[in-house]
Amino acid sequence: MAKIALGCDPVVGSLASSKKREYRVTNRLQEGKRPLYAVVFNFIDSRYFNVFATVGGNRVTVYQCLEGGVIAVLQSYVDEDKDESFYTVSWACNVDGTPFVVAGGINGIIRVIDASNEKIHKSFVGHGDSINEIRTQPLKPSLVVSASKDESVRLWNVHTGICILIFAGAGGHRNEVLSVDFHPSDIYRIASCGMDNTVKIWSMKEFWTYVEKSFTWTDLPSKFPTKYVQFPVFIASVHSNYVDCNRWLGDFILSKSVDNEIVLWEPKMKEQSPGEGTVDILQKYPVPECDIWFIKFSCDFHYNAAAIGNREGKIYVWELQSSPPVLIARLSHSQSKSPIRQTAMSFDGSTILSCCEDGTIWRWDAASSS
Repeated sequence: MAKIALGCDPVVGSLASSKKREYRVTNRLQEGKRPLYAVVFNFIDSRYFNVFATVGGNRVTVYQCLEGGVIAVLQSYVDEDKDESFYTVSWACNVDGTPFVVAGGINGIIRVIDASNEKIHKSFVGHGDSINEIRTQPLKPSLVVSASKDESVRLWNVHTGICILIFAGAGGHRNEVLSVDFHPSDIYRIASCGMDNTVKIWSMKEFWTYVEKSFTWTDLPSKFPTKYVQFPVFIASVHSNYVDCNRWLGDFILSKSVDNEIVLWEPKMKEQSPGEGTVDILQKYPVPECDIWFIKFSCDFHYNAAAIGNREGKIYVWELQSSPPVLIARLSHSQSKSPIRQTAMSFDGSTILSCCEDGTIWRWDAASSS
């Protein structure tokens, strides 16, 4: 297990807002009564950068952000099981470029919805418990990874419906996995975190032939030789409580727990001994009143900024790549009082969406710099 190395103290950002960017509320939608757990823009296909999806209850909804704060409903999918409660959604695509919306939740079934015809393309059954997060491989957007309460992470091919790899076992998570993310440039690497308070980095390098095989497999998906990856290449104890969101920032990792901050740290691997190494904590981005679990942050396409909500309905927008960190904006509205489960930043960060426990979606737009 990687221990925190001695050395320089992390640089902590100041909560005095720089007012670098002014945002204002341009829309508020009440989607329904049930909590909304996830909202995500489509960064996979440049034709649809202004399209986003939300999940809440047994419903997946696709919207488009238009000029002047307008939000148009494009599609709505209601699961056949009225007791389904979706927790996560991600955009992916078929090998021919067809956009897919991939959602999962309490039932442990992953629904791959073909957004071109609003029909279910495939359903993935395999996880033994609910699904907490789904993410898409940006370099190969037919690959998605899912993090589950069953203590495993699974890699799927949405084109063929194959479960390629299962990251679990001797070196795996010892409690619910809450978040997972693909490395932005190293196609073999993922990071996962969860209720065992750890962040684990996994490598698919030695299993990559199976990933390639999954694209050409013609037999039944159930006959595919799914492989277990039992040992991560790195295990980090950065937090002392549940870790519910992790994202790569280059080779560094941004992660958050329930202690009112996002932490940026560097995993320093020991080449000889997998799983071992040290952690260098670089920066901390404070987020007041962010002490309940299952609150996830989001970044713009180029990872210039991160937006995170809190349990009081406020949003903090941090500049990620400055040292010390700069608080770009603090967003609050007298009617936004419900916990914000997730935010979504648009491609260039000019629009920020939040989805809330009370079933509302808020849209904030940056004021034009004129």
